[in-house]
Amino acid sequence: MSTPQLNVPQFWSRIQGLISAWSTWLLGYEFPSTIMLFQKEKLYFLCSASKAKILNQLSAESVIPFEVLTTARPKDPPTDAIPRLAAVLANVQRIGTLTKEKHRGRITDEWAKQLETNDNKVDFVDIATAFSSVMAVKDEDELKSIRTASHLSSTLLTHHLAQKLELLLDRQTKISHALLAEQVEARLGDGQKPPDMKVFGKSKHLGDADFGAVETIYTPVIQSRNSAGGYDLKPSAESTEDNVAHQGIILASIGIKYKGYCAQVGRSFLVDPTKEQEQIYQLLLSLQSELLSKLKDGTPARDVYLHALNYVKGKRPELEKNFVKNVGFGMGLEYRDNAYILTAKNTRAVKSDMVFNLSIGFQDLEEKDGKKYALSISDTVKVTHDGAVCLTEGTKTADEVMFFFQDDEPPAAKDQSKKKASPDKAKTKAKAPNAGAELNGKVAGSKVLRAKTRQQFLDPDAALSTAAKIAEHQKELHAQRQEEGIARFAGEGGGELEERGKGWKRFVSYKGEAGLPREVEGLRIFVDRKSQTVILPINGFAVPFHINTLKNVSKSDEGEFTYLRINFQTPGQLAGKKEDTPFEDPDATFIRSVSYRSTDGHRFDAISKQITELKKEVNKREQEKKEMADVIEQDSLVEIKGRRPLRLPEVFVRPALDGKRLPGELEIHQNGLRYQSPLGQKIDLLFTNIKHLFFQPCDHEMLVIVHAHLKSPIMIGKKKAKDVQFYREASDVQFDETGNRKRKYRYGDEDEIELEQNERKRRQALNKEFKHFADKIAEASAGRLELDIPFRELAFEGVPFRTNVKLQPTTECLVHLSDPPFLVITLAEVEIASLERVQFGLRQFDVVFIFNDFSKPPLHINSIPSAQLDNVKEWLDSVEIPLAEGPVNLNWSQIMKTINDNPYEFFKDGGWSFLSGGGDGADASGSDDSDSESEFEADPADLAMSESSTEEDSEFDGDSDASDDSGSEASLGESESSGEDWDELEKKAAQADKKKEEKQGHDSDDSDAKPKKKGGNNSSRSAAKGKSKANGKPPAKGKR
Repeated sequence: MSTPQLNVPQFWSRIQGLISAWSTWLLGYEFPSTIMLFQKEKLYFLCSASKAKILNQLSAESVIPFEVLTTARPKDPPTDAIPRLAAVLANVQRIGTLTKEKHRGRITDEWAKQLETNDNKVDFVDIATAFSSVMAVKDEDELKSIRTASHLSSTLLTHHLAQKLELLLDRQTKISHALLAEQVEARLGDGQKPPDMKVFGKSKHLGDADFGAVETIYTPVIQSRNSAGGYDLKPSAESTEDNVAHQGIILASIGIKYKGYCAQVGRSFLVDPTKEQEQIYQLLLSLQSELLSKLKDGTPARDVYLHALNYVKGKRPELEKNFVKNVGFGMGLEYRDNAYILTAKNTRAVKSDMVFNLSIGFQDLEEKDGKKYALSISDTVKVTHDGAVCLTEGTKTADEVMFFFQDDEPPAAKDQSKKKASPDKAKTKAKAPNAGAELNGKVAGSKVLRAKTRQQFLDPDAALSTAAKIAEHQKELHAQRQEEGIARFAGEGGGELEERGKGWKRFVSYKGEAGLPREVEGLRIFVDRKSQTVILPINGFAVPFHINTLKNVSKSDEGEFTYLRINFQTPGQLAGKKEDTPFEDPDATFIRSVSYRSTDGHRFDAISKQITELKKEVNKREQEKKEMADVIEQDSLVEIKGRRPLRLPEVFVRPALDGKRLPGELEIHQNGLRYQSPLGQKIDLLFTNIKHLFFQPCDHEMLVIVHAHLKSPIMIGKKKAKDVQFYREASDVQFDETGNRKRKYRYGDEDEIELEQNERKRRQALNKEFKHFADKIAEASAGRLELDIPFRELAFEGVPFRTNVKLQPTTECLVHLSDPPFLVITLAEVEIASLERVQFGLRQFDVVFIFNDFSKPPLHINSIPSAQLDNVKEWLDSVEIPLAEGPVNLNWSQIMKTINDNPYEFFKDGGWSFLSGGGDGADASGSDDSDSESEFEADPADLAMSESSTEEDSEFDGDSDASDDSGSEASLGESESSGEDWDELEKKAAQADKKKEEKQGHDSDDSDAKPKKKGGNNSSRSAAKGKSKANGKPPAKGKR
C-alpha cells in the first residue's frame, strides 16, 4: 500500500491561526487513534509507528516546532510516549477539547489512566464554539470540495431521482420509500461497484471528480402522504418501508460528502397539485430569492430568519403558524453546525465564504380531505458580500416539479380544452385516456411529464407538431449557448488567438564564422544541406541564409547569360492563410530578392534544383513534425499476473501492422488492452487514453467490430493513429461443422435455406462473442469506459471525407466505423450544427459541426439526402445540440478567424444568432449561387459548358434523374395553364422544327433532336440554369 501524501502547505497555513482542529480539516486525511496537543510554542502528536511515518512529512515545511511520540504495538513492551506527553501538561491548568464527543480505543484509555495518576489535575473546557467560528469561513480548497459535493447532489437528484419518479408515476409502480432511497444511493457505487457514470457523466463539472472520496451523509430521504408518521422536515428524517404514494406531495432530500465536506439538496414534487398548493410553492420560490439577497456578509443570523417570517406574514399571514422554526444552518466538515443555525435567537453574524444549508418550508398544511402535507426547498448556498449564491441547482421551477394527471387538469389547460373540445368530450374527458392537455407548453396524454409525453391524442389540434417542439427547444438551446459563451469568455478579450497563433521562431544556421564550410572561400553560391542553409556571396562576404527565410528561386536565360533570382520571405507580399506568418520586427527593412548573373547555365540549374529540393524537404519535415505534435508516449501496460488474461482470438487490427496480414489476439490486462500478432508485434492501449469504446455488430455488415477512439493519438508502426479497431470478418465461406469445406455445387431450396440459417447462426455467435468481450473491457476499466453501440435505425448517409458513407449516431457520438478513414464526433464537444444548402428543389444538404474548442476547424458532412433532413434535425435536437439552417454554404475559415480574434465580443454581439439568417454575403461561399453543390461544386470549365448549353437542354430530358417536384416553377406553371394534350404539343413542335430548319438551312440534325424550350427570356433562362443544378446533375469531383 502506498504511503498517503499529506497536504503539508495546507496544514501549516491553517495551524498558524488556531489552537486546535480536526485532523481531516488540518491534513486532508483522517487520523484515528491519534492524540494531538497544540501549544503556542510547540505541537505534539501521539500515535502508532505507521502514522508517525506519515506525519514526518510535516517536517519539510515546518513553521512551528513539533514532536511525534510513538506508542508501542499491543504485543510489544510499552514506550515512554504517553508519560512524556503527560509531563508536558505538568504545569497546565486548563485544556480545550471537545467534551461532548466520546472517544474509545487503547490509546485513549491509556491516556485517561495517565492523567488520573498525574499529581496535577487538569480542567477540560469545551471549545466546540471556537471550532465553529474558526472553521465556518471556508478557504478556496474547502469551497472547491463543497462545490463538487453540490454538483454530485444536484446531478443525482436531477438526472436520476427526478427521472425515476417520472417513470414510477407514469407506470403506477409500487415501491417503498426505503427501497427507492437505496436505489438512488447505489448510483454512487461502493467498493465493489463503480459509480454510475451514465448519471454523473451528464454534469460538465464532475470530469475530474475523485469518486473514491465520495460518500453519503445519510441515505436519501423520500417521503410521501403514505409515510408512517407523516411528513418530517427535520434533518433526522428517514425513509419508511411504506410504498410511495402516486398522489399528493413527494419530498426528496440528498446529502453527499466529498473529501469530508458536505452538501445537501432537497425538493418537493407535486402530483396533481391543487391551486392552493401551487400558490404556496410559488411563495417558497420567491421567499428563497429574498433570503439569498439577505444572507450576506455581516448580517446576523436572527435577521435572516425574521426577514423570512415577515415576508410570509406580508404575503400569506395564515401560513405563519406553519412556517419552519429555522431556515437553515452552517455546513462544512459537519453536516449541521449548531453554532450557526438560522433561528430567531442566534445573534452571530454570518461572514463571506461561509456555507449554509438554506432550508425553507411549511409543515402541517391541510388538504380538503383533512390529510396533512408539507412543502420544502433546501439548497447549499455560499455567502458573499452582496448576497448568497446557490451551489446546488436544477429541478426547482414549477414546470420541473409538478406532475398532472388528466382527471385533474390545471385551469389553464381546461380553458384551452373547452375551446377545442365539444361539450360531450369535456364531460367524458376523465375517461378518455388519449385526450390531450396542455401545461406550460408541454402536451401529454394520460399524464403531463417534464421530459416526455405519451403521444396519444384523439384531437390532433391538442398536440404540438414536431417542428414546433423542435423550434421551441432550439430557442432554449441557443439561449443557453449564448449565456455559456458570455460566461466562458468574459474578461478574456481577444487574447485567445494570440496565445494559439504562430509565434516567431529564430533560425540559426551557424553559431559563428568557424562553423562555415570550406566551400565559402571561393565566394560562390553554396547550398549546405546539413545546416539547411544557402550561402550567398554579397559584396565580398559569404552571407548565410537559412532555408526558412527563402520563399522560392527562379532561373531564366537571356542571351548568353543565365539569371538566378532568389526571393525571400517578407511581410506584405503573402496572400491567403500565409498572411499570418509572424516576423520578429515587421517594421524593419527587408531584402525582397537577390539576383545573380552567370554564363555557366548548368551550374545555376543545379543550384536552383538544390535549393528547391532542400525547401521541399524542410517543409515536409516541418509538416511531419506538426502532425506528430499531439502524439503521446503511453505509460507501461501492467500485465495480469497469476492467471491468464481474457483473450479474443482471431482478430485483425486497423491500422494494419507491417508485414503479412495475419489475425492476432486481443488481451485485457490490469490497466489496458494488448494486441499481439503472430509475428510478435504488439499494440498497447491504456484505459486512461481511451476516450470512447464502441461495439458494432455484423448485422447487415461484413465485419463485427470493437473500436477504440483515443484521447491522444499514438504511433502504430510508422503511422499516427487516433482510432484503433479490432474486427473479424463475418465471412460467407461455406464450412461444415467438422471444419471442412462443403461441396462446391449445391442445389435445391433446402440447401439454400440451410446455408442462410448457418450464416445467421454464425453472425449471432460472432456478435455474442465480441459483445461479451467488449463488456469485459468496460468492466476492467473501473468505470472509465462505457460501451457504446451505434443505432442503425437512426443512420443517414453523407460525405465526411471523399466518399459517401453511412453515419450512425450512438449515445455520445456520431460515428462511421465500417471503413477507414473512421469518423468519431463527440457530441458533448459540439457547440452548434449548421445545416447548409437547405432549400426547396435541392436533393441534398450539408451539415457543419462547430466544436467548443474554436481552434479546431469545423467538420463538414456533405451531400446528405434531403429526404433525411427531418430525421437529422430531430436527432440533433434530441441530443441537445443547437442547430441553424441556411440556404448557402458559409466561409467557415473566415468565420472562425473572426470568432477567435475576440470570442467575447462575438457572443456579446449575438453569438450564433447570425446563422438564423443564412449568413450574409461576406460569409457565403457564393452569394448569388445559392444552389451550389457545397464544396463538391463543378469545375469552372464544366460550369461554363453547362451554362452555355442551358437553352439547348430540355427540362424534361430523359437522362435527367430529377424528381417531378424539383422542376422550375415557370415550367410547371406553363404546363398547368396550357392544358394541351400530346397530339397538340407534337403538332406545335413539328411546326417549330419546320421554322427552325428554314432559318438555319438544315445545317445539322442534332438541333432537331431536342425540342426548344418555351419562353426564351432571361428569367426563364435563369430558372433553367438553377434547375439544372438543383436537379442534382452529377457534380465534378471537387476539392475540399
